[in-house]
Amino acid sequence: MTFQNDLLEGKTAFVTGGFSGIGAAIANALAQLGAHVVAAGVPLPEGAPDALNRAVRRITLDVRSDDIAAALHAFERLDIVVNCAGVISRGDEHRIDVFERVMDINLNGTMRVCTAARALLKASGGCIVNTASMLSFFGGGLVPAYSASKGAVVQLTKSLALAYAADGIRVNAIAPGWIATPLTEALQSDDGRSQAILERTPLRRWGTPDEVAQVAVFLCTPAASFMTGAIVAVDGGYLVA
Repeated sequence: MTFQNDLLEGKTAFVTGGFSGIGAAIANALAQLGAHVVAAGVPLPEGAPDALNRAVRRITLDVRSDDIAAALHAFERLDIVVNCAGVISRGDEHRIDVFERVMDINLNGTMRVCTAARALLKASGGCIVNTASMLSFFGGGLVPAYSASKGAVVQLTKSLALAYAADGIRVNAIAPGWIATPLTEALQSDDGRSQAILERTPLRRWGTPDEVAQVAVFLCTPAASFMTGAIVAVDGGYLVA
């Protein structure tokens, strides 16, 4: 554990995309530091492991729906919002219907949650952590929608940092590199693609969701109190290689 166990005692956190992968790791890490955490997401495929610990409350929520405001209306207070809901459809994203779906979840969903949470975060002087990607900075021939959405998340984060500063709300983003999650299973199992990734990554390995979670948690703590509009790469050095 990198942080003091009771660091977030009394805080309430809302994590979208919180049922698996990076989102679940962040939800667990926040709960371990004493926060009351609500993880929101869509049902996992049958047989998928439950990645959340018992301290995290789960609610079913699609970030494309109008249910976000109603879900947040039930909160007495809200200190932390982490937007991790995201999808990728390799090879299909040149189809307009798929492109629009990916953009709606990854980008519009992030904006919907931020907008719905703003008043509660203003009341608490809270913070938002969005999820960008290495593909915020590089093109992806097989994933134009994912790449476009994550590039837009970077600019959305900077724009909301400016817009929400007067409310005392900090808005930052993490930009994970190649992390071993269900979203990257296809790449991990492709020996040639995985080897190319590892050869470019200076630390020569895939990252873990827990390693990303620790950085996200940092952005939610008083240690990051003078940070807003920052995009923090968690990538083993991939971006600078």
